[in-house]
Amino acid sequence: MSFRPRRRRWSLTRLLSRVILLVLGAWSAGFLVYLGLVFTATPPNPLPPADGIVALTGGDDRISAALALLAEHEAPLLLISGAGKGTYLGDFTQDDRSAATRYADAITLGHMAATTHDNGAETAAWAKAHHMRSLIVVTADYHMPRALLEIQRALPGVALIPDPVRPPAMRDRLTLPTVRLLAIEYSKYLVVRAGLGGLFSTDDAGDY
Repeated sequence: MSFRPRRRRWSLTRLLSRVILLVLGAWSAGFLVYLGLVFTATPPNPLPPADGIVALTGGDDRISAALALLAEHEAPLLLISGAGKGTYLGDFTQDDRSAATRYADAITLGHMAATTHDNGAETAAWAKAHHMRSLIVVTADYHMPRALLEIQRALPGVALIPDPVRPPAMRDRLTLPTVRLLAIEYSKYLVVRAGLGGLFSTDDAGDY
C-alpha cells in the first residue's frame, strides 16, 4: 500500500510530460508552417483594385512601400496606423519627402494604436468612415498573419489584400535574434487566434 502514492505521482508526472511534449510538438509543427508562409509570402501580381491602403508602423520600409503604392494609384487613400501621439508625417517620410508632400492630402496619420490589436480598431474606424470595401495591408511579412487576423476581426466583410515587406535583417541568413523574434511573433499569433489579442499592452512587431 505504501507504494501506491509513489506510483500515482509517477503516473501523473509521465502524463504531464507527455502533454508537454505533445504541446511542444504541435507548436513546433505550426511554427514550421508559419515560417514557410512568411518566407514565401508575395503580394498578388497585379494588385486588385482597392479603396485604401493601411501601413502599420514599425519599419521604414513599410511606409516607403505604402507611399509607392499610393503614388502608383493602387488606392486613393493611405492610413499610417500607429503613428503615436505627437508625431507628424515628416517623422515617417524623411526619405520619401517628395511623395509625402505630393500626396499629403490623401494620407491620414493614426495616433491611437500602440499594439496590433489597436491597429485593427484604428484601421476599422478609418475604413468605415470612408465606406471602404477593400484594403491593401502593408506590414512586415512575419507580422502579416497576425495583422490580417486583427484587422479582419475588427473589420468583417472588407477584403484585405496583403502586401508584405521583407525586413532588411531577414533578407540574408537567419540569426538567433531573428529566430527568437519569429518564435515570439508566432506565439502572439496563436494568442490572437484564441481571441486574446487585446491582452497585449505592448507590441514588438516593429523591431525589424
